[in-house]
Amino acid sequence: MENNFYLIVMVLFLAISCKNETKKIEKVSTTEATEEVNVLGDYVSEDYSKRSEGYDWVAVSITETESNLLNISVRSRADKKEPTCTFDAVAKKVDDKVYQTQINGKTILFEFNNSQISITTKKEEDEGLLYFYCSGAASIGGTYLKINAPLDKSQIDKTKFSRVLNLQDVGFNISSIEKDGKNTLTIFTFGLKEHEYNETFDIEGEEVINAEVEDLNSDGSPELFVYTQSVGSGSYGNVYVFSVNNNKSMSEVYFQPTAENSKINKGYMGHDEFSLVENTLGQRFPIYKEGDTNAEPTGGTRQVSYRLVEGEAMRKLEVEKITDY
Repeated sequence: MENNFYLIVMVLFLAISCKNETKKIEKVSTTEATEEVNVLGDYVSEDYSKRSEGYDWVAVSITETESNLLNISVRSRADKKEPTCTFDAVAKKVDDKVYQTQINGKTILFEFNNSQISITTKKEEDEGLLYFYCSGAASIGGTYLKINAPLDKSQIDKTKFSRVLNLQDVGFNISSIEKDGKNTLTIFTFGLKEHEYNETFDIEGEEVINAEVEDLNSDGSPELFVYTQSVGSGSYGNVYVFSVNNNKSMSEVYFQPTAENSKINKGYMGHDEFSLVENTLGQRFPIYKEGDTNAEPTGGTRQVSYRLVEGEAMRKLEVEKITDY
């Protein structure tokens, strides 16, 4: 009887111990599952480690733009030959480890795991899209390993921005490159019926941050919008606008700089954002009161809407609505 009593006590002790251990394991697992993944940084292809031997390589740089949005930049080696792959996109958060972007109705996925990023298409049949941004038989798809040291600037492609957009059978190739310490913006079209557009602009002191295309005046021909931001703490926004004429040619659209526009510039000190909202161009920026520092505006926010109108010499963007809140 006494032996049975000790046996029962021992079984109960072991059961309680196992239960506590299970709780402990569950607690650790939960902590690991909710651990935040730091996706920002630079990722490289396998041959990056052999770059001194002349091997080609590709890098993916991840920076944050707004909450739940990432800038994705793919660049390759460019010191010995033409760049292999060039790609830029803004990706939206799906969950802590997955972001996605849509191009021509197709979804590209960016999955982060164990200090790696994998680039794939959501649908297997869309995989050909990943080859569009590379020369030869190369693809931006695959897995890249995160590095802690800075990228090899002596070898990497100096293209700062690259985007290909299409609308209404007209294509736009937008790129910005840093050369001799200066930034330039190049735009060329494909698909115009009479005269393709191919121009390069000096955008000293500015960086291209995004580009969009839309038929703003609903005339059956698209408009191209290229957004830039000044280099420095002010982050002054600007927009370069181009309008296609009856799908035959393209010309510039006049946009009055915000600092020079007396209708909206009271309290303006930069930090503005541009985006297309239906058939208007939208601009938003903080309002500064006298005495405010650049980092702490206290006057609220101004929302400005512009519409595309016919001017005497050229089309222009005209302020349509101003909202302060």
